[in-house]
Amino acid sequence: MTTSASVQTRTVRFQTYGEPAEVLRLEETTLPGPASQRVRVKVQACGLNPADWALCRGLFAGGLPRGIGLEVAGIVDAVGEEAKDVELGQLVFGPVDFVGTNSAGASDYAMLQHWTPVPPGLEPMYAATLPMAVAIAYGSLDCLGVEAGKTVLINGAGTTVGFAAVQISLLRGARVIATAGVTFADQLRALGAVVTAYGDGLPARVSALLDTSPDLIFDAAPVSGALPALVQIAGDPKRVMTISDFAAAKTLGVRSNLEEPGMRIRYDVLGEFADLAAKGSFSIPIARTFALDDWRTALSVSETQQARGKLILLP
Repeated sequence: MTTSASVQTRTVRFQTYGEPAEVLRLEETTLPGPASQRVRVKVQACGLNPADWALCRGLFAGGLPRGIGLEVAGIVDAVGEEAKDVELGQLVFGPVDFVGTNSAGASDYAMLQHWTPVPPGLEPMYAATLPMAVAIAYGSLDCLGVEAGKTVLINGAGTTVGFAAVQISLLRGARVIATAGVTFADQLRALGAVVTAYGDGLPARVSALLDTSPDLIFDAAPVSGALPALVQIAGDPKRVMTISDFAAAKTLGVRSNLEEPGMRIRYDVLGEFADLAAKGSFSIPIARTFALDDWRTALSVSETQQARGKLILLP
């Protein structure tokens, strides 16, 4: 059941750190067989995230060259010696192993360090939307303490992590107040969230919706200077967690998922949410899809911070 033959792959990667548009290139390289406890897949779809561009700028700096594209769905074409519960030819999805290889998900082939079967009825491009949004949102909400009976304010509910966090919180039985623009406001209301606009005047708008402060606040928005207002709404910075504005979090005493003790990125729950997605009971909106050769257009759209959903590469 194992194979170790190398393959030639096109991959979007960087040889030095810097601005993504300047350092990223579509190159050809040789990808070896998977290491122990890894699988290699022929990529069917790759989700792009703001974290990809942060890697180019030095986030989690390490050996170079390094690829981008942290989540994929693909067909297993090689299986590491100790990889379990997987077969050649199986359609799986999960997070990419981008540390120990010079290629990642924005490629023809990629290595996975965690994988979950794609259930019948779920297309690969929709499976590729799930790994980062679900795993980060689920783990962060665990640390924050979101559970039945709590009222949680989710700032940036129109982001992919925020959209996932709204659905996960509602599934747990929490009451959800969501900040979002017009693009996703109606969808969020249909899910069961109370929606208000983000930006200036947020404390007054939230006060008009609630008799008391929300129990917890989860900030999934891009860095925008919103944390002081969120702390004002909460009344206690320890009731606020951010996944983006780490510099302000340190100044204000806000919790960050990057440094939260006990924080786990919950890849183990991906199968549950893939099953829900296959049934139409969970989703991450897709904004646009791109061919691998068109990765620069995807980068340009992402960096506007106005993508309005997940951007997907389709090698």
